[in-house]
Amino acid sequence: MTFVHSVFLGLIPRRTAFSAFEPESLAPTLRTGSAARVTSTQTRTRQIVPYRFAILPHDNTHSSSERYENAARVIMERMTLDPSTTDVLVIGGAGFIGSHIADSLVDDADVTVYDDLSTGHAENLHPDVSLRNDTIKNAERLTASVERADIVFHLAAQVSVQRSIEGPVPSHETNLDPILTILEAARGSDTRVVFASSAAIYGEPEYTPIDEDHPKEPNSPYGLEKLTADHYCRLYHDLYDVEAVALRYFNVYGPRQQAGDYSGVISIFREQARAGDSITVEGDGTQTRDFVHVDDVVQANLLAATADDAPGKGINVGTGTEITIRELAEAVKEATNSDSEIVHLETREGDIAESVADISRARETLGYDPEYDVYEGIEAYLGE
Repeated sequence: MTFVHSVFLGLIPRRTAFSAFEPESLAPTLRTGSAARVTSTQTRTRQIVPYRFAILPHDNTHSSSERYENAARVIMERMTLDPSTTDVLVIGGAGFIGSHIADSLVDDADVTVYDDLSTGHAENLHPDVSLRNDTIKNAERLTASVERADIVFHLAAQVSVQRSIEGPVPSHETNLDPILTILEAARGSDTRVVFASSAAIYGEPEYTPIDEDHPKEPNSPYGLEKLTADHYCRLYHDLYDVEAVALRYFNVYGPRQQAGDYSGVISIFREQARAGDSITVEGDGTQTRDFVHVDDVVQANLLAATADDAPGKGINVGTGTEITIRELAEAVKEATNSDSEIVHLETREGDIAESVADISRARETLGYDPEYDVYEGIEAYLGE
């Protein structure tokens, strides 16, 4: 089931009092009438409450927001902050993963999405989410937004490996410069930062499953940018005690995803199967990937936002299981009841033969427990 939310395009003013760090031009966009949130001089303490991450059943009777409701509330209760005065900032929150994170918290926190809508879409946003339509290259506005937040999820990125190869300078400006702005702002405001890193930091695997100590030899500017930002998060924790966590996503899929690379291959196969076109597999189809449903990525983000042992760490987010691309094509064909033929194309140059995450650290540090295997995830995704 696809849910299209009404769009809330303008920011409602957030607070009646403005602190000295907020530029005058930003003040009119702040929300009024809500309870004053915890100031940067007050220390936030987080407490661990043992629980099993539980969401509503994966069926078509629940929206993503409803499915997350129970888990999000439990996680917010792990903080001593009153959820009604907790400010969450999702940078890149109109995009694929970010919009799901915003959905998951909208009933339990004051959620603002910071997005220039260059690749994200306003229609992805819940009507109760505030949208700040701005670029992450505007350091002054980005700083002010981060300093007002209790928790920041940073997902804005230039995600195309090929585009980073063709234009490394603009890719660097988007993927690396803003993380320093965010971490510097968090350094002075006691804000926790959850950063979207990538399995691309590992490069060609020397062994599988890939753990966090695996050698890191990225083979593209994109991978190097993610590795550097990942390292900055850990360095800022070690040097300045910034509560920063880097989540290393493997191949994420699910509703609202745009096709591209191997994460988007499920979307490509789905469209080909539904249209009755040939399902095209590059190479012999024996290459493997770890596909993780966006619901499970949201779970990891919510846990990383509060877990005491998470800051200063890089943590893999996947399922710990792999599937060949040929098997994936067959699963999509079956799930869509398609008669499409599966055909093989030329092997993609530089393609990695095998990739699967070791998620032991995520289980131990976060209490992460993926709900979907890839077959269940495909059924749920294609059924929406």
